Amino acid sequence: MSILARTGRRIRELYQGDADRPLRGYLVVLGTYGGLAAALTAGGRALGVRLPERIGLGDTVLLSVATHKASRVLAKDTITSPLRAPFTRYEAPAGESELQESVRGDGAQHAIGEMITCPFCLGVWIATGLTAGMVAAPRPTRLVSTVLTVVAAADVLQIGYDMSKQLLTRAARAAHPQ
Repeated sequence: MSILARTGRRIRELYQGDADRPLRGYLVVLGTYGGLAAALTAGGRALGVRLPERIGLGDTVLLSVATHKASRVLAKDTITSPLRAPFTRYEAPAGESELQESVRGDGAQHAIGEMITCPFCLGVWIATGLTAGMVAAPRPTRLVSTVLTVVAAADVLQIGYDMSKQLLTRAARAAHPQ
């Protein structure tokens, strides 16, 4: 065994203790992210895309809400469960059209499963893609981001509507006990 392999094994053992953490899988995920970010940068330069001096507040808010919604859709929605199925196991419903899933497998499979079931983890990838889109192709990126933002706002309204119905039902029951 090479010194590099021994060092890697020792680091993994010291880090994870009794837990089985897929550090190699995480390295695959990190390497993939770095590679995609480098490819986006190189592609932009090859196409002559110039970085803006800044992205305005309105676009930043739009990208933020769109990133939030896209990460929830990909990580939790029932309709996107086929995309997560190779890496997860269904556990139970988890709220409004969302699922609770557990990660399965080891190594890269487990690391990818952790990433795609975590809206916070996916947010980094989605924000990177949307921000790159805002620089290279702002019009279509704004369109997609607007759709995601409108859906997020509609979700808030749906939840608020359901909560108000529940509140009115409880108030009516309290006013007219049987």
